[in-house]
Amino acid sequence: MQAVPVYPARLEGRLEEPLNRWLWLVKWALLVPHFVVLTGLWIATTVLTAVAGCSILVTGRYPRAIFDFNVGVMRWTWRVSFYGIDAFATDRYPPFSLRPDPSYPADFDVDYPERLSRGLVLVKWWLLAIPQYLVVGVLAGGLGLSVDGAWRIAGGGGVVALLALAGAVVVAVTGAYPKQLFDVTIGLNRWCFRVLAYAALMRDEYPPFRYDGGGADPGSAPHAPSGP
Repeated sequence: MQAVPVYPARLEGRLEEPLNRWLWLVKWALLVPHFVVLTGLWIATTVLTAVAGCSILVTGRYPRAIFDFNVGVMRWTWRVSFYGIDAFATDRYPPFSLRPDPSYPADFDVDYPERLSRGLVLVKWWLLAIPQYLVVGVLAGGLGLSVDGAWRIAGGGGVVALLALAGAVVVAVTGAYPKQLFDVTIGLNRWCFRVLAYAALMRDEYPPFRYDGGGADPGSAPHAPSGP
């Protein structure tokens, strides 16, 4: 059987149970400090992505410091989303950090490209990505990936947010998060963040029109067992 190609932008999420039955009702309020910080970070990311695009056009390289910063902002955004917007799958408050944290149940990373196409940088983020934007518009409830990813996730209203809300309601009623619903929610978030990485000029590989469900990304190494 042929192996499924993996995409070099990887989104992870581990369901942490038991979950408080009613905390999801106030998580949005608890996240206000994160929203304030992320607004500034995404403004910086938008500017730095334009700088990176100029660098790619001239040198064919994405400046590593800018790349790491932008990935960190996306990672931070995913942790916030996982906690209280598009998953509701943990009660652990997300850290105020751009860095990877293996102890936290949500992570996002992108493989750094040594070289990028100078020609693609002019068209991939708008023209080539239009079909993906249409899909993400349904999943995330907006088409504003190239404007401000944080606002897109905070806005919600798409299929992903509705599925996450359904999971939170089931937790409130039964005390358990349906595993299949969690897998679907994470898979659709994974699709959105792959497109986000592509739109931010981080990779030349076109995001697949493919649903990869479950908390573990197909491109990630297996997690070590947590117990002895």
